[in-house]
Amino acid sequence: MQNIKFYIAISCLILSFTNTKAQTLSLDNVLSTIKTNNPQLKMYDADIQSMDAAAKGAKSWMPPQVETGFFMTPYNSKLWKATEMGPGMGNYMVGVTQMIPNSSKLKADSNLMNAMSSVEKENKNYTINQLNALAKTNYYQWQIANKKIKIANDNLLLLDYMIKSMEIRYQYNMDKLPSYYKAKSQYSELESMIVMLQNDISQKRIMLNTLMARDKNTAFSIEDSYEIKDFNSAIADTTSLSKNRSDVKAIEKTMEINQLKIAAEKSKLLPEFGIKYDHMFAFGAQPQQFSLMGMITIPMPWTTKMNKANIDSFQIKNESLKWQKQMVLNEANGMISGMNTELVNLKKQFEITQKSIIPALKRNYDTAILAWQNNTGDLFVALEAWEALNMAQMESLNKLQTILATQVEIEKQLETN
Repeated sequence: MQNIKFYIAISCLILSFTNTKAQTLSLDNVLSTIKTNNPQLKMYDADIQSMDAAAKGAKSWMPPQVETGFFMTPYNSKLWKATEMGPGMGNYMVGVTQMIPNSSKLKADSNLMNAMSSVEKENKNYTINQLNALAKTNYYQWQIANKKIKIANDNLLLLDYMIKSMEIRYQYNMDKLPSYYKAKSQYSELESMIVMLQNDISQKRIMLNTLMARDKNTAFSIEDSYEIKDFNSAIADTTSLSKNRSDVKAIEKTMEINQLKIAAEKSKLLPEFGIKYDHMFAFGAQPQQFSLMGMITIPMPWTTKMNKANIDSFQIKNESLKWQKQMVLNEANGMISGMNTELVNLKKQFEITQKSIIPALKRNYDTAILAWQNNTGDLFVALEAWEALNMAQMESLNKLQTILATQVEIEKQLETN
């Protein structure tokens, strides 16, 4: 019995540990969750569904008009009844009128209503692209902060070893107090940096949780992997950009909708037909009567001024949108070219730092610390060598962060994600 209780307790502890372990999310996991859960995107979905639902009634007719009342009835009610002098006078009428819309007008209205949601779909894609870029930026900044914390923790261990060694060596007059206090100050600076970086990570976690529409305090960790891309072959001209960018597609869809609005306005210049049926319940001995009439609306110059003005307005708007599209494409093309040039130079600088500068500073530091340990060198020189190495490592990570940020911006402009 005691063994059973023991195993149950162990199982509960294992389950508790499994449940409390922070989830590790890849960048793809984050982007997928944003696309599924972000409330801003759900708002677009609702708007699109609303427009599509409204489009279902685009081909509806106007409701019939029903009328009733007295028709050709004398005020003197004595004359209503049949007498020897006559069959009576007056009628009670019931009538219905139904306008039959022009089929071209119905088709134009239907095409317009069915196309209305296309702009919102492209606006949603544009927002997804913006949210993805924001998520990537925060994700990469979190990765860099993790790397800086790792370097800082390694350096804390190293400085702690130096400080403890100096405390022992100082007792035998083998080290100087200035070097000791410099090491202590650098140790404190590293501790302060770690606190700052941990705060940055907390901010990035809150931002990503917000984008994923989760509890802001939900704990999770991220992967360390990242990819530095080459965009030389992906630099696009304005034609390729117009096929990829959602904001350009939204402009094109707006122009198409304006053309459909022009068609709808032109359809209002066409005649419409109607039918009117009246039935008269005759008073006295008169026979029952009916009236059946056809109707047609004839657009006249004084009734079509607004339609023609709207047509001119939509044509001018499309001219404006055409230049707006050209402006967006030219600006994007220039930004992509400039950022790609910057990215190429940043990658070259990063490679030089990784392959030449940091290894050289590492050898310089190893030589200085070895000389200090063998009492043939000064600790002050070793501390300066360590400081130069540490600054180079941090600067290298800053450059990597700039590379990833530039990469995200190029991807956002190309809209390849």
